[in-house]
Amino acid sequence: MPGERARAWLLTGLGLVLLALAGASLGIGYVAIPLHRIPGALLGPPGSAEALILQELRLPRTLLGMAVGGTLGIAGAGLQGLLRNPLAEPGVLGISNSAALGAVLTLYTGVAAVAPLALPASAMAGALLALLVLYGLAGREANVQTLILAGVAISSLAGALISVALNLAPSPHATTEILFWLLGSLADRGMDHVAWGLPLMGLGTLLLLSTGRALDALSMGEETARSLGFHLGSLRFRVIVGATLGVGAGVAVSGSIGFVGLVVPHILRPLVGYQPARLLPASALGGAILLLLADLGLRLAADRVDLKLGVVTALVGAPFFLHLVLKTRRMTV
Repeated sequence: MPGERARAWLLTGLGLVLLALAGASLGIGYVAIPLHRIPGALLGPPGSAEALILQELRLPRTLLGMAVGGTLGIAGAGLQGLLRNPLAEPGVLGISNSAALGAVLTLYTGVAAVAPLALPASAMAGALLALLVLYGLAGREANVQTLILAGVAISSLAGALISVALNLAPSPHATTEILFWLLGSLADRGMDHVAWGLPLMGLGTLLLLSTGRALDALSMGEETARSLGFHLGSLRFRVIVGATLGVGAGVAVSGSIGFVGLVVPHILRPLVGYQPARLLPASALGGAILLLLADLGLRLAADRVDLKLGVVTALVGAPFFLHLVLKTRRMTV
């Protein structure tokens, strides 16, 4: 079947690009490491400088870049399919801002300085709290408009509380820490962050992948999806919980990184025939590619400009978002 072959080629191509970027991410930095020496340095004892750099610095950064980017990409695709809104992205339900608020509170109170892993734990708690509030406000059988309104309310409240924390920060140092964390970064992350975040991001990704056939049916309308035997309440629950676990864990270990979940599904949607089930795995690979590219660009430009990862993705995503708004406006006129 030509469609299946094209999908297989697309996923294979994206996978190969991702592997190449992962190799570049491991080799490129202040100290360049030739590609042929990377396997030995990764698998060998941490005695040499190269082994130390790879195992303690670049491997966690590369793994988190792939995991966070992939999670944001697939969460954006899942939410766009669920809400049937091309402008939906992981922040629309308040997940990102609530996770950020949880992390900001540990920086504000100084707990993060005493127990570093309290920051990701608090961020994940904020994301889960947002999930509970969302269902408390909208209910399990809520329609699309109710979900979006509840999500916007949660996101706005979390954003306002983050602003309060910045305004009332006990010291300029605390303010700087909060601001830098909110800008998003993969630098200075260790294998403890990988061990903490990857299982939750993996679970969220699996939940989202399990919704592919139901999202395909939903794209033809709610009545059609019900007639085909899909329970919409269960579908919403799996998409929202999957996005909450994945995005919450991603924000917990990398800070706030926006627009990946909006841009990637839109770029890849025409290439998969506008089918949500095909878009989900492609968006996971595309999101990982985009975030690794952005992180590599930051490392290559580190001597000339000091930007954070979230700033780079916003600079790429904001014009694309405006393009989508104008395109949607032209289609509705």
